[in-house]
Amino acid sequence: MAVVGFALVAIVVLALLVAVHRYIWRRFVGDTTTAGSPLRRAGTVAAYVLPLLSVGALVSGRSGVPFWLQQVLAWPGYLWLAALLYLTLALLVGEAVRPLLRRLLARRAAGSPAGAAPVPETASAASDAGAAAAGTRTAAPPAAVPAADTSSRRLFVARAVGGAAAVAGLGTVGYGTYGVLRGPRVKRVTIPLARLPRSAHGFRIAVVSDIHLGPVLGRDHTQRIVDTVNRTQPDLIAVVGDLVDGSVADLGPAAEPLARLRSRHGAFFVTGNHEYYSGAAQWVDHVRELGLHPLENSRVEIAGFDLAGVNDIGGESEGHGPDFDRALGDRDRTRAAVLMAHQPVLIDEAVAHGVDLQLSGHTHGGQLWPGNYIAELSNPTVAGLERYGDTQLYVTRGAGAWGPPVRVGAPSDITVVELASRQA
Repeated sequence: MAVVGFALVAIVVLALLVAVHRYIWRRFVGDTTTAGSPLRRAGTVAAYVLPLLSVGALVSGRSGVPFWLQQVLAWPGYLWLAALLYLTLALLVGEAVRPLLRRLLARRAAGSPAGAAPVPETASAASDAGAAAAGTRTAAPPAAVPAADTSSRRLFVARAVGGAAAVAGLGTVGYGTYGVLRGPRVKRVTIPLARLPRSAHGFRIAVVSDIHLGPVLGRDHTQRIVDTVNRTQPDLIAVVGDLVDGSVADLGPAAEPLARLRSRHGAFFVTGNHEYYSGAAQWVDHVRELGLHPLENSRVEIAGFDLAGVNDIGGESEGHGPDFDRALGDRDRTRAAVLMAHQPVLIDEAVAHGVDLQLSGHTHGGQLWPGNYIAELSNPTVAGLERYGDTQLYVTRGAGAWGPPVRVGAPSDITVVELASRQA
């Protein structure tokens, strides 16, 4: 039954993609170019090649394709997915404008003297004479609109709406790509903890999540993140999962700048779901070699509070899922506890185990609007700080991007969480 269900979903998704691409082709190519023209041929070729590149980008990482080929496919393939979304949305807005523009042009043509059809003089004179003899007055026949004029207006409207949609859609993707490649911005938030002692008041944790090193975002991306984190001079660095999309063999060099992370109490790491697609055990060993401290269902005592970390839910298929009893079961409940857990959905377990603050990522804040509304369906908090009972949950939007290196309405961030003691 599961296989049948998956097949049905795949068929529906495939049919939807075919329909959307057909719509895109018709509005951008079929309606704006003439049959047999070089522009129409080029647009038709692109309508077949671009979706194939997107499929290649999506499947190449898990099909043993050489990394250099993954990189070749990733940029055009992933960017087309983002462009497809925003070009479609722009065209749908254009559908409301299209009939209004046609009516406006038709009225202008009808009201223009140049738009009236000429009446031959002989026919006009004969008509006037006949009307005079009969003592009646005949109204002038309505002017016919030449088919060429109608066709010309239709082409003008198609090109105007298509051009505006292309500028809006591609402009949105371009700006969203710039935001990712520029690197994350620093966000600061102060979070009071009831059990935090005065000695730990003002303790600063740099929270980094969803870096997503892969065929698109590489070593330069890592270096930008490291430089940004180090400039904040944090007391501790928390890397809360989804560091990579690929193997240590392919992405080890891209992760090397992490060895230059600096803070008073070190850098700590927990797995995200994407680590389990990429060889989690090897990555845990590798980040340890880079100087980060993996927290695999474990905790450490920091100045004034306990820092715990649990594996991601994705590890359950390998027998290495989150284990809150191991991480928090025997701790001193009079001490404040800060938990690193990649997915916000673990908040219920955190509440049950008396955690004061959970630090998470995973959602990307939706990454591509209106994706935030979809993310809300499966996550208790998509971004920011919320309270659940006596536990507070902070979700960062992440420092990178998965799939398309594009963010719209959900800018990437590195959050500096400053802990505040209520006893101060």
